[in-house]
Amino acid sequence: MSADTRKNTNFTRMQDATRDDYALIMKRTLEFGSGLPARVLTHLKLLAGETGGYAVDRLTHSLQSATRAERDGRDEEYVVCALLHDIGDTLACANHSELAAVVLEPFVSEKNHWIVKHHGIFQGYYFFHHLGLDRHLRDRYKENEHWKETVEFCGRYDQNCFDSDYDTLPIDHFIPQVERVFAQPKHSIYLASNET
Repeated sequence: MSADTRKNTNFTRMQDATRDDYALIMKRTLEFGSGLPARVLTHLKLLAGETGGYAVDRLTHSLQSATRAERDGRDEEYVVCALLHDIGDTLACANHSELAAVVLEPFVSEKNHWIVKHHGIFQGYYFFHHLGLDRHLRDRYKENEHWKETVEFCGRYDQNCFDSDYDTLPIDHFIPQVERVFAQPKHSIYLASNET
């Protein structure tokens, strides 16, 4: 990896930085942010080859989830959430859904964020009982307004996406959708205030 040879700030403590320093940093942050879709897709590709014992690898599972959502007429943001719902598997095996949700949060609706964040517990309905666990753990969220949608997501776009014979769309098909969804945050701490 080559070093960044552009002009940088000189402060060693954030408290010593100036408005001009942070103007430069924010400019660079926005430039770096424009590469986020490519980095997300690169990370998604890390799921290739690892099956975890399932009939298809984790990437195929993710592509199949997005393919099924798209073919059901789900909107682009939902399809991208289906595509990326398990992206946390490589770094957060014990809480993959939370990691995926953190990546998606600034760019998606509160409902889609909630679905991705909680799908790990909700998918347990299909297998927790085989491991001696309570398959109804999802019911602790029964009063949440997104409970039904999360049950539906896991039923239609997660637990049934391990079919090696399914006509799954390739990753290239989803690149423009990922680029559009990650083009501009809908909300973040940086958008919360325009005070100068």
